[in-house]
Amino acid sequence: MQKNQVTLIIFNVIQQYFGGKNMNCKTKKLTTIGMLCALAYIAAAIGRIPLVLFLKYDPKDIIIVIGGLIYDPLASLIITLIVSFAQMITTSQTGILGFLMNVISSCTFACTAAFIYQKKRKAAGAVIGLLCGWGGMIAVMMLWNYYIAPIYMGYSREEIAKLLLTAFLPFNCIKGGLNAGFTMLLYKPVVTALRRSNLIESAPSDNENKERIRKNIVDNPTNKENKISEINKNSNKKIQINKGIFGIAFVIILLCIVMIYCLK
Repeated sequence: MQKNQVTLIIFNVIQQYFGGKNMNCKTKKLTTIGMLCALAYIAAAIGRIPLVLFLKYDPKDIIIVIGGLIYDPLASLIITLIVSFAQMITTSQTGILGFLMNVISSCTFACTAAFIYQKKRKAAGAVIGLLCGWGGMIAVMMLWNYYIAPIYMGYSREEIAKLLLTAFLPFNCIKGGLNAGFTMLLYKPVVTALRRSNLIESAPSDNENKERIRKNIVDNPTNKENKISEINKNSNKKIQINKGIFGIAFVIILLCIVMIYCLK
């Protein structure tokens, strides 16, 4: 597979995804996904942290999965393809195989989480999705590292097998755990900021409340100023993260920190 073939595949996926949508909606979605792609690439390029031996962690999957939770699994796929291709032609030294590894790893985590959340759009659905994505990513990357990594790493399969439990497994556990934990903490603030910027639609409950207040203004114009102030108050209310999710995220991140400390 050549770079021009990869480019064509990415272009076709993007064209299919954005085709036939309302122009205003399409523009907002393009803007948001473009912004997430840029942030994910920056995170991958300058946020690399050594964890286990030669393996380095970067937080780009946090941004990729947030895109999927906002829209759908295909949004995560598009962001992954664009960012992985940009890495391949700029910072990566592993070529097409490195591109495929990044796509498989990020999509297993992000698309799984987004798919489950799409079926159950509640806090529990997001947590279950992220945990399933974490587990799926570990399983898939263990298989990838055993069968494919020897091709481009210059190690024999026997040498790779010795590293599976001592390096690859703990690295992927830490990587997936940090991604899941920080996503739980960052998703709500990011979505709130995008809603206030009018880049994504408000939650259905917020729209219903605003519509109810506007209807009351029409029915009872004397309280118009109070009702308008109520709308503004609701729009500017503080971001509140679910305490249960905060607790789960805190425990996951703490466990990852302990694992990093034990590996040093």
